[in-house]
Amino acid sequence: MARDPDINEPTREFPGYPTAESLHARSDAKPDAPTPANGQARSLLWVLGAAALAVVVLLGVQATGILPDFRNPFAKEQTDRSQPPLLKSIRDLSRYVAAEGNFQVVVDLQNDRNNVPEFLLNQRTLFVGAGSVEAYVDFAKISDGAVVVSPDGKSVEIKLPAPQLGETNLDLEKSYVFAEQRGLLNRLNDLVAGDPNRQQQVYQLADERITAAARDSGLTARAEENTRKMLEGLLRSLGYEKVTVTYTAS
Repeated sequence: MARDPDINEPTREFPGYPTAESLHARSDAKPDAPTPANGQARSLLWVLGAAALAVVVLLGVQATGILPDFRNPFAKEQTDRSQPPLLKSIRDLSRYVAAEGNFQVVVDLQNDRNNVPEFLLNQRTLFVGAGSVEAYVDFAKISDGAVVVSPDGKSVEIKLPAPQLGETNLDLEKSYVFAEQRGLLNRLNDLVAGDPNRQQQVYQLADERITAAARDSGLTARAEENTRKMLEGLLRSLGYEKVTVTYTAS
């Protein structure tokens, strides 16, 4: 079929380009109404933009110092409800601490029941205890006539009480539980009742072991020698040529 040359119709292979008249007709037409999906997306963008603007404004106000710093609402806080210290007594001391020994002991304590499996009822604690013991001479116990000066004033004799050992000072910062084994019933009891003094027994054993070690360490003999040297140096500086220090039996 012959094509009429007066008809300007685009073919399928070569579509026609828009003309000025067609563009003008499109601009005069009403725009398509937005779809619900486009409306929701625009609303979400508005909300996000408003939230971002609010954050920027708050950060700016906080930077100026008008508002306090924001803190994590779930941050860890520590509250100290301890009672104030109570002074119970005061005593005057007249001790001369002449020596001190530092000790460390390992306590391996196990508490269980006969004929009961260890996985049910058992408590074994490996505790490392560190403490110190002082050896001192109590000058308050010096009796009358304990200081004798020679007639020529060149020598002096002093009788002192024998050195004593002070109480064991267990250093809690250097003492620690190295390992602990507990049975099922022991753990259940901790959940139900609890025992805040559970470690008291190992502390007591560590204290006793350190005290025994101090008695066998020759600490009192070192205290005797140090006290003697201190008094000899002091009295010789006062003009005495001969200083004799003896200790009475405790």
